[in-house]
Order: sequence, then C-alpha cells, then structure tokens
Amino acid sequence: MRYERQVHGASLTVHGHDSQVLRGNPLGDPARRDSPLLVPPRGGQGLPLVVVLVGYTGFGHKVLNRPSLWAENLPERIARATAEGRIPPAVYLWPSCETRLGGSQYLNSAGTGRYQDFLAGELVPAVEAAHGCGGPGRRVVAGKSSGGYGAVTLAMRLPGYFSAAASHAGDMGFDVSHVRGFVDALNCWRQHGGPGAFLEKLPRLPLGHQEHAGVELIAMASCYSPNPAAPLGVDLPVDPDTGEMRDEIFARWLAHDPLRMVERSEHADALRGLRALYLDAGERDEFALQWGLRRFLKQLDALQVPHRSEFFDGGHFDIDDRYLISLPFLLSALD
Repeated sequence: MRYERQVHGASLTVHGHDSQVLRGNPLGDPARRDSPLLVPPRGGQGLPLVVVLVGYTGFGHKVLNRPSLWAENLPERIARATAEGRIPPAVYLWPSCETRLGGSQYLNSAGTGRYQDFLAGELVPAVEAAHGCGGPGRRVVAGKSSGGYGAVTLAMRLPGYFSAAASHAGDMGFDVSHVRGFVDALNCWRQHGGPGAFLEKLPRLPLGHQEHAGVELIAMASCYSPNPAAPLGVDLPVDPDTGEMRDEIFARWLAHDPLRMVERSEHADALRGLRALYLDAGERDEFALQWGLRRFLKQLDALQVPHRSEFFDGGHFDIDDRYLISLPFLLSALD
C-alpha cells in the first residue's frame, strides 16, 4: 500500500512490514501489514514513539479515513495539536493487528497468531530503526476500547518495554461487559443457523448490532479460549443451543481480564514501573466499561500503583478527543 500526504506539516504515511511471526497464522490472515505512521515535519530522530492501538474492527484504512467531510481523523487532530504546541512532538504508529474476525486483542494466541510478538518484536523495532525514534524509556502505548485493553495488558506483560500507557474505555470487567453481549450473539447465531453457518455468511452480511455481537464473541474466544481441535478453532463460553454459561471456559477469558491480571505481583510491578498511567471511561459507556474501570481503580489504589483517572460525560464512541488529554500527560512524563 502506497500512501503519503502532509497534515499540518507532518507526514502521514504507512509503514509496510512483512512479518515473519504472522506467517501461517491460524486464520490465514496476511503476513504483510501496512501500519499508519505520523512523523513530525523535522523527522523522528530522538523523539518518543507513541504506539496507538485501535479498537475492535479498527484497521489501517479506517485510521486514515476521515469520519465525515468536515471532521478530522485522529492523526490529523494529533498533528494539528502538535503544531499548536498542545502536544509535545512524537512519532505515532497505528499497528495493523486486525484479523478476519475483527481483532487480535494484541496478544499471542493459538487461535489468531502471534500479534504481541509482531508488534513488540518486529514492527516497533523496525519503525524505530527507520526513523531514529523511540527505544527504551521513549515508548508510549495508548488505545481505546480493545486498544485500551491492549495498552494496559501489554504494559503488564512487557515490563519496561513501554514507559507510559493510556486506556480510553478499555475492556475490563469481562463478567459485566462481555456477558452483556452474549444474548445478542446467541440470537444472531440462531437466526443464521448456528455460529459456523453465521461465519460462512459473514462477509456478505450487513454488520448490524446482533451481527457485530455474533462475530465479536467468536473473535474474543479466538483470543481468550482458542482450541485448534474444535470445529471453529475456539471454545465458546456459552452454549449456542441452550444459552447456558460454560463456566470453565469463561474462566479462561477471566484470566485475561485486567482485573485478574493485576492481581499477579509481576503485573502490578510492571504498572508501578510506568512513568505515567492514564485511564478513563464515559459515564454512559454502552458496554458498561465504566464499572470495570471503577473496580480496576480500586485495585490500583490498594496495590499503590500511581495513576491518573477520569470519568467523562459520554459514551463509548466518538471519543478521539480523549487522546488530546492523555497524550500531553504521557509524553511530558518522559522528560
């Protein structure tokens, strides 16, 4: 993919990378990845690298597209705020970690592939080498929704790799947030003849609310409860015929919930090692993620993990303006 244009003096382009670790991934997704990249007018030499993680169903072209004729996309908004002096200069990378099911949750999984290794072991080092940016002590990770989940969990799983992190409406509190969508997924599968038949039809279906829930549940299972021997390659946490919860499978999901992860001392230590941690959620979040965040903040306080948090008047969508609050805080902490 070739793309380049100037936005508020910065260069908005894509970084192409042929991944070794994504070759032969379980879903047959391409190993060649094109990731949007924003470089300041004078280049990236010596600047921090900010890794921005998109939410579920996000991808490169979506990052580059404007939401409307009149509204700027996120790279444009960041470039403008940087040009106006409201955000310190940095290089920004949007890693291409989507899958044909919608997303990888930025982790290694037998159901999707080695996306953590791709991001941290291949893509980030390649961008840093090409632009002279980032490196130890000069890396930031931020994201919203599933990207916010990725930011927090990567910071926990890779201690010292990132120096600051932000989660905007990140996935947490799976027992409330994910379970809310199970009934919609069940209804979707029932309508289309079961989860397998639904997946076969998916590329030709309009993605309404129920269809989104139907594929998201399978996508999350591919990340949290993969099973290569199962017909769909996953173990589902709910019985598609009766709607009964499969507690032993959902327990595998909960092991990936930030609320459970932070209970492990090495993960709490990793968060304590950050120079800055920012977390927020809207009071009207459609997935009830504000309640998961409240529980997480209680844990952080008990574990004496420094953080800045905020609950804002809004929902889950159209919240790119939150980056204009978190990024100055994160980047200033690197100085």
